[in-house]
Amino acid sequence: MTIERLAVIGGGAWGTALAQVVAAGGRDTLLWAREPDVIDAVNATHENPVFLPGLKLDPAIRATSDLGEAKDADAWLVVTPAQHMRSVLAEVPGCDKPLILCSKGIDEHSGLLLHDVAKNACPKAPIAVLSGPTFAHEVAAGLPTAVTLAAEDAALAETLRARIARPNFRIYLSDDVIGAEIGGAVKNVLAIACGVVDGKGRGQNARAALIARGFAEMVRFGLDCGACRETLAGMSGLGDLVLTCSSTSSRNFSLGKAIGEGRSAAELMADRRTVAEGAFTAPVLARLAAERGIDMPIVAVVDGLLAGRFSVDQALVQLLARPPRAEAS
Repeated sequence: MTIERLAVIGGGAWGTALAQVVAAGGRDTLLWAREPDVIDAVNATHENPVFLPGLKLDPAIRATSDLGEAKDADAWLVVTPAQHMRSVLAEVPGCDKPLILCSKGIDEHSGLLLHDVAKNACPKAPIAVLSGPTFAHEVAAGLPTAVTLAAEDAALAETLRARIARPNFRIYLSDDVIGAEIGGAVKNVLAIACGVVDGKGRGQNARAALIARGFAEMVRFGLDCGACRETLAGMSGLGDLVLTCSSTSSRNFSLGKAIGEGRSAAELMADRRTVAEGAFTAPVLARLAAERGIDMPIVAVVDGLLAGRFSVDQALVQLLARPPRAEAS
């Protein structure tokens, strides 16, 4: 299999950053977006002032709103918001191009991981997952980054790595698609919790404790779903968790921080053009955990807080009032 020309499906910050990576060296790259102002700016001035301002893009990137144009590419990097992936892929029935899923979340209606959503929409398309600790503005600026690329087909993974990897964009390979997806989905919910603690001024000790106990929740859920522990402890799990739970560059952390500072979740989510995926993942993840009998108290608290079932102070009390237990349990 030869993969040279890539299409990036999704013109947000992360999609634009990935387009910048794969266009390096002047390799033609198609960027599909819905927003007319993004398309016009990318094509006219080689910028995305809406989602990634202040960065000059490679002139080899061309933007379009016509998804049909992507059929000429050898593979697609799918970077749509998780809850829109199903509808976008439904626009191209019969697609058999390799799909590299770069979004993080769980389908809120079906409870499916995104690779299953993609398989249902495009049964003939080979699937891979690209995930890890990545702030879009740093990737686009060429700062050192490492990610996981997971695919059951080892030959496909090697081919994709050869095409996408750059000196400052290091790719580690895995065959654990489930683990790579679960790490990216769960960490977004945990980042909201860490943001709330930060917004309430509870200190870095509390945030570190949340990261550690949140990682335990991620591992419990992941192992129950068939993920490998090593994947969850790698770039797409623990690595992404630490990054996302530690900076206001994370949309999920920023959402939680604003809630902790007293703003309402409904107001914040209605006012954001960029998507904090953890807000959509929290209720479905909490439901799946309850159905499977998996103890995920931090996830449950975030779900209740976002749904308005209790206040920030009540949420913190629930976490602090957890009964003592052995750390390894």
